[in-house]
Amino acid sequence: MKLKPLGDRVVLKQLEAEETTASGIVLPGKDKEKPQQAEVIAVGPGGVVDGKEIKMEVKKGQKVIYSKYSGTEVELDDKEKVIIVRQNDILAIID
Repeated sequence: MKLKPLGDRVVLKQLEAEETTASGIVLPGKDKEKPQQAEVIAVGPGGVVDGKEIKMEVKKGQKVIYSKYSGTEVELDDKEKVIIVRQNDILAIID
């Protein structure tokens, strides 16, 4: 299944959580916090959304940081999970 986001929506693939801390401590599965970093895999066309002109500023392939409790998690055919968020839920682009 392929997703094509509408309006100002962006489809994100969550990056894997770190299994060790910077100091080398290994984290067990339940203590790993869900990362807020993701890769953009699809971007909507933008345009007029809710009466406002929206210019899409993210592109496919970029790595971004998004709001912790934003978006809708969707499971694709191959058991891959993606998150669909509005562009304004993306806080920063990682260079």
